[in-house]
Amino acid sequence: MPIRNLNKDALGGLVLLGAAFLAFFMNNSSLAVLYTGFLSTLINVSVGPLVINKPVLLWINDGLMAVFFLLVALEIKREFIEGKLSTVQQAVLPSIAAIGGMIVPALIYVWFNFQTPANLNGWAIPAATDIAFAIGILALFGARVPLALKVFLLALAILDDLAAILIIALFYTADLSIPALGLAAIGIAVLILFNRLAITRIAPYILVGVFVWVCVLKSGVHATLAGVVIGLIIPLNAKNHYQESPLRAMEHGLHPYVTFLVMPIFAFANAGVSLAGLTFATLLQPIPLGIAAGLFIGKQIGIISTVYLTVKLGFAALPQQVNFGQIYGVSLLAGIGFTMSLFIGNLAFENVEIQNYVRVGVLSGSILSALVGYAVLTRTLPKP
Repeated sequence: MPIRNLNKDALGGLVLLGAAFLAFFMNNSSLAVLYTGFLSTLINVSVGPLVINKPVLLWINDGLMAVFFLLVALEIKREFIEGKLSTVQQAVLPSIAAIGGMIVPALIYVWFNFQTPANLNGWAIPAATDIAFAIGILALFGARVPLALKVFLLALAILDDLAAILIIALFYTADLSIPALGLAAIGIAVLILFNRLAITRIAPYILVGVFVWVCVLKSGVHATLAGVVIGLIIPLNAKNHYQESPLRAMEHGLHPYVTFLVMPIFAFANAGVSLAGLTFATLLQPIPLGIAAGLFIGKQIGIISTVYLTVKLGFAALPQQVNFGQIYGVSLLAGIGFTMSLFIGNLAFENVEIQNYVRVGVLSGSILSALVGYAVLTRTLPKP
C-alpha cells in the first residue's frame, strides 16, 4: 500500500516500528556505545532548592510518557462522557473483553514464574495493549474494516489503558513523600477550581500541571500518573471563543505530537534489545517466555472466550456486521503490548539484565501477535 494512502493511525504505527528497529540496530552495532551513552547522559534541572537530576532515559519515561498518559486520560474521559463507552450497552462487551484480556495473560505469566517469587512483580507486563500499534495495524485494511470493529478495538484498548493506569498506581508506587503529595494535592485543587470556574484557556492548566508533575515526581508515586489526573480535570463541556472545549482542543493538539514524537522516542529509548550473550535458550527463560506467552496466547484466549460467553449467555450482542472470526483477529492485535508492556516492565524490574529479558519477551510476543493477527484479519474481513 503506498504511503500516501495510509491514514495517520497506520503511519503512526510504522513510525513507532521504525524507531524500535533503529534502537535495535544501534544497540547491536558499532553505534551501541553512542546509543547507551546518550540514554545514560545526566540532565540536571534546578530551581532554587528544587533539583531534578536524571538520565535521558528517565526523562523520557517519567516526563514524555506523562504527556502520553495525559492524552490517554483525555480520551478516556471523552469516551465515558459522550463517546463509545457512554452507555452501559456500549460498554458491556469491550469491558468484559478487557477484563479477560488482562486476567488470562497475567495468570499465564504467573504460571511460568511461580517458582521464582522475585519474578512475580512482572505479572502485569503481558496484560497491557499498545493502542497505537493495534489500531495502526487495523487501519492498514482501510475500508474493509467495519466501523463497529474499529469501535470495539478502540474501546477495548482504552479500557485496557485505564486498567494499566490503576495497576501502576496500586502496585508500582515507591516510598511516599507526604509533603510532596500535599503540594501535589494543592495543585490538583487549583486545577479543579479552574474547571469549576469554566476557565477555557489551556495555558493555566499547563502551568499548574507542570507543578503537579514535579510534586508527583518527588512524592514516590510514578510521575506519569500526574498526566492522568490533569487529563481527567480538563473541562469537556465548557467552550472557548472558538466554540471548542479545552479537552477537545488539547486532545486534537496533542495527538500528532504523541503519535509521531513521544511514542517513537519512548520506543527508541526502550526497545534496544542487545543480542550480546543471548541465545535461543534466553527465550525459554521464565520471564521472556511468560511475557511472550501471555501476550500471544493469553490475550487471544482471554478476549475471545469472554466475548463468546458473554454473547452466548445473552448479556451482550456482537457489534453489527462483525463476526467471531474478526473478533478473534482483533484479540490477537490486542496482544501487541509493546509501549505499555515495556513501560510496566521498567517499573517492575530495575535490574538491567532482567529488563533485557523483558524486552525480548515483549518484542517476541508483540511481533507474533501482530503477524498472526494480520493474517487472521486478512482472511476474515470482507474482500476489497
